[in-house]
Amino acid sequence: MAKKDPSELSVEERLKTLYQLQTALSAIDEKRMLRGELPLEVQDLEDEIEGLTTRVEKIAADIADYQRAISQKKGEIADAEASVERYKAQLDEVKNNREYDTLSKEIEFQTLEIELCNKKIREANNKIMDKQREQEASEALIAERQGDLEVKKNELDEIMEETRVEEEKLKEQVKNLEAKIEGRLLTSFKRIRKNARNGLGIVYVQRDACGGCFNKIPPQRQLDIKMHKKIIVCEYCGRIMIDPELAGVKVEKAPVAAEEKKGRAKRSIRKSSGTATSSANSKKAADANDMF
Repeated sequence: MAKKDPSELSVEERLKTLYQLQTALSAIDEKRMLRGELPLEVQDLEDEIEGLTTRVEKIAADIADYQRAISQKKGEIADAEASVERYKAQLDEVKNNREYDTLSKEIEFQTLEIELCNKKIREANNKIMDKQREQEASEALIAERQGDLEVKKNELDEIMEETRVEEEKLKEQVKNLEAKIEGRLLTSFKRIRKNARNGLGIVYVQRDACGGCFNKIPPQRQLDIKMHKKIIVCEYCGRIMIDPELAGVKVEKAPVAAEEKKGRAKRSIRKSSGTATSSANSKKAADANDMF
């Protein structure tokens, strides 16, 4: 049997299919709610671990930079010490005071360079120690967070395993229902559902009010909803509205006839009582006039 084109469905069939889709989607939402905050907690832990890992990598890069700087300064110290030795040897061969002063200044300059390089090396070593402590703390925190992540993932996997089969069936049902709905109507329904706080894009009328926002619906609009001739949305919340019967909900009717009969009897008694009281008051007034 060929599948019916979505555009050929009547308004009643479209609304009924939409409500079935809403029911399936709500069931999926309910399954996902069982997971609680676990997916978010897992995501937060993964993000935190990623951030800590990046920090550790940055610290390791900084330590490597400091170590390269130390090696460079040690090379400069070796060059300066060699220069000092060379200049000291040349002092024995000077021929005048000018050469002696020049060599002395060079030796002094190279000695200051050695002291400066040693100072830079000490500072770099201190920074390396600080970075290593920071690295150890970060690695310990990563290990702790990975333990927490493992626990949370196991909890999440257990819950998902319990609901996976039912959820897969519901997803297949949703897929089949969506194929029966016209594309433009389906897009509008998804947009309404996304903007709705409780995820309901289509609701049925409850006690003369919208089942989504609970605002009162005028009688004429209720009649239009029952006719199933066009798709009607709530003027307050924008949700698509259907009547309870189309949603498969039985509405108990109050014994209106008996209540109305009882009300008419009470009104009749009050009317009779009022007439009798009026007659008595008129008679009393006439008797009072005769007395004068």
